[in-house]
Amino acid sequence: MILLYAVIVGLAASILRARLTHRTLQIPQLRWEWLMLIAVIPQILVFYLPAISQYIPNSIIPTVQILSMLGLIVFILMNALSPGFWALGLGLIANFLVIISNGGWMPISIEILQRLPAASTQQLWTVGARLGYTKDIIMAPANIRLIWLSDQFTLPSGLPQNTIFSLGDIFIAIGVFFLMWSLSQNTDEKEKK
Repeated sequence: MILLYAVIVGLAASILRARLTHRTLQIPQLRWEWLMLIAVIPQILVFYLPAISQYIPNSIIPTVQILSMLGLIVFILMNALSPGFWALGLGLIANFLVIISNGGWMPISIEILQRLPAASTQQLWTVGARLGYTKDIIMAPANIRLIWLSDQFTLPSGLPQNTIFSLGDIFIAIGVFFLMWSLSQNTDEKEKK
């Protein structure tokens, strides 16, 4: 969810900047875009389409997650000098480290889940179980490796949808914001870089 907010705010800021400075929006030239698409498609199928993800065994999800993230890391490295990619890379590597350290899952504790709005806390959560169709697995805090990189934060109450996210997700959102912001750079600024 914070990624969506980063896209919306970054794009809105870039459009406003373009209008105020009479610039046009330009999509940056990236390398190996096909790899990003190939890496993201499995995550969409496994984590965002319940009609499909319900048929995927939990035993193969860590492998799908790790391979997908490796593809994204390569894509980030190929574009490391593009605006925002330093933060995208930092966030992705942070998430990758905590996921790989916890068996291919993003760990989350029941204590963190209880920070969600009241409607969500009525669910029964079991340590060791996957959280719905997400990439998260519920773990006891004492068993979470690199807990400070795990899903620990929530958005302020009052927003339309609350969610839990990690430090890596924050850096990814910062990177996305700067990538969106860079869409309104003028040609002279891009040539200086």
